[in-house]
Amino acid sequence: MKKIITVRVDGSIQFIYDDRLKGLMKHGQASISRVSHVEPGDPTKGQDPLRWFADMAPSGQPVVLGPFAERQQALAAEVEWINRNILTSPQTA
Repeated sequence: MKKIITVRVDGSIQFIYDDRLKGLMKHGQASISRVSHVEPGDPTKGQDPLRWFADMAPSGQPVVLGPFAERQQALAAEVEWINRNILTSPQTA
């Protein structure tokens, strides 16, 4: 899985948390925030409970990825979406 580390104009860094990158958290003030949820389908939303969805709403975007047959597929789509829409998109500091 591709790991993108973004350095913003204000000097802050953003990345998808991975234990192998936790050393980056030691360099200044650190915070961790959730930007998505990967869950099985919710029948109350008309979703198949045997399929997986990546809900990107915590990122501030009303995007739901899926359905996926396997959880790992949803996780891969989630990472790709975060890399493309958060970590490599221009943002103001």
